[in-house]
Amino acid sequence: MRAPGKINVYLEVGELLDDGYHDVAIAYQAVSLCDDVRVRHADDLSVAVSGSVDLARVPLDATNIAVRAARLVAEASGYRGGAAIEIEKHVPVTGGMGGGSADAAATLLAVDALWETQLPREQLLELARRLGADVPFAFTGGTAIGTGRGDELSPALAQGVFHWVLVLSDVGLSTPAVYAELDAHRARHARDIGPADPRPVVPAQVLQALRAGDPRMLAAAMHNDLQAAALHLEPGLASVLELGEGNGALAGIVSGSGPTVAFLAEDADAALELQVALTTAQYDVVRATGPVHGARILAD
Repeated sequence: MRAPGKINVYLEVGELLDDGYHDVAIAYQAVSLCDDVRVRHADDLSVAVSGSVDLARVPLDATNIAVRAARLVAEASGYRGGAAIEIEKHVPVTGGMGGGSADAAATLLAVDALWETQLPREQLLELARRLGADVPFAFTGGTAIGTGRGDELSPALAQGVFHWVLVLSDVGLSTPAVYAELDAHRARHARDIGPADPRPVVPAQVLQALRAGDPRMLAAAMHNDLQAAALHLEPGLASVLELGEGNGALAGIVSGSGPTVAFLAEDADAALELQVALTTAQYDVVRATGPVHGARILAD
C-alpha cells in the first residue's frame, strides 16, 4: 500500500475546550511525498522501518501506529493471526505532514486485504478515526476540509496541480507541545489577539482558490494558527521561511505542527528553481505535487 503525506494549506484552531482539546478547521491537501507499507503473514504483529528520512523517533514496538492499526482490524474482524509490517518512509517523522497517519491508513487497508477480512470502508474509516485525527484524511486523500478534531471530512473540489517545495528538518516537534505553546501564546497576548473562535471555519477564499486551481490565490489565503507556536519552539524556521519567500516562493507555511516548511510555487519550473536555491543553502529539500490519491494498493 502507498499513502500520502499532507499539507494543511489552512489551519485555524479554536479555543481550548474543557476536555483539553481544540476544534479545528483544516484545508488538507494530499501530496506526492508518500510512505509505502508492505505486509505478509506472520504468527504475531511486528514492524520494521526503512526509508530516506530520520527514523530515530519511530517506535518499533506495540506503540507504533501501524501495529495499532493492524490490531484494530484484528479485533474488529476476529482475525487471530499476525502480520509482519514493513514501512518505507519518505514522509518526515514528527514533521507536521501526517507521516504516521499515512502509515496507519495504509496498514488498515493492507492487513484487511492480506487477511481477507473484507471490512466495509465505513468501518475502516471509523477505525482510522480511533487512531488519530489525520488518519481518515490519509485514507481518503485528495483535497478535503476537516472540522471537529480534524477527522470530520468533507471533500473539496480542486482543479489542476499545485507545486510544493518542502524543507525537511532533522528535529521533530511534538504536536501536543505545539498546541500547548499556542495556548500559552494566546494567554500571553490575550489583549492583542482576542479570543479564539469557538467554531473555526475554512474561509471561502481558500475554497475558491482550490476550486480554481490558482496558486497565487491560494498563496494569499494560506494560514496556520500553529505557526507562531512552532516558530517559538524552533526559531530557526523563521530564516527558512524568509529564504524561501525571498527566492521566488509565492508563500511559505509551517505544515501542521511543523517543523516541515511548505512553499507554494507558481509552476514546476519555479519549484525547481526554488529547490536549487534552498538546496544550495544546505537545506534538505524535496519537491511534491498535490492533490494525490489517498491510501491505495500498488501492483507488484
